[in-house]
Order: sequence, then structure tokens, then C-alpha cells
Amino acid sequence: QVQLVESGGGLVQAGGSLRLSCAASGRTFSSAAMGWFRQAPGKEREFVEAISGSGGTTYYADSVRGRSTVSRDNAKNTLYLQMNSLKPEDPAVYYCAAQTSYSAGSLYRRESSYAYWGQGTQVTVST
Repeated sequence: QVQLVESGGGLVQAGGSLRLSCAASGRTFSSAAMGWFRQAPGKEREFVEAISGSGGTTYYADSVRGRSTVSRDNAKNTLYLQMNSLKPEDPAVYYCAAQTSYSAGSLYRRESSYAYWGQGTQVTVST
């Protein structure tokens, strides 16, 4: 059974930092892209950042440009999201997702490109 389990969410002050982790089990994803999405209350889920299977290519949303970094450790089958300078608009449930095989980078931003999803971890920013 494939599982993606996020951790690292919590309450942080505006301007602070968080590191989210997503541990995958049940299969390896080293050849497939993985990504982070988020959903704030009353809003649709949106793309945050994604990384290719090798880790050599990343894509990010303009809303997190310069403030977040996605990375992965294929030996640990784990995805990370380092978020800095958190803003009041960043609170949301953050989800990690994984594709099942190689795909073009142009597909990384689409939810439909991902076959597996975690249950999400809540990020709250205090002002």
C-alpha cells in the first residue's frame, strides 16, 4: 500500500520558517516528480512547488518565489519543502503528491498529473 505522510506543519510567526517533510512508503518515486500543493479555507487547492525525479529540476508558484525550496532525498524516499519568510497568506493545509512515472515539466503544476496524495499538514501563521 502506497502512503505519503506529511509532517512538520504547525504554528509559526509571520517572517518565520518551517520545513515540511513527506515520507513515502510502499514504493519508490525516484523516477517520478513529486510536488507540494496547498489549500486554504474557502479556496481551491493550488500548486506550490515540484521537483523532478532526479531532483535536478524544480518548478514553483510565483506566490512562493524566493521564499521556498523543494528538495528530495531519494535514498530516504522523502520530499521536503523549506518555507521561509512566511506571510499571512501562506496558512493552508499543505499536501504532498507523487507521480508514478516520468512526465514533462509542463505537467508538474497540474493536480491531475499526480496519482498519490498525502493527508496534508496544517500550516498556520500568526501575525
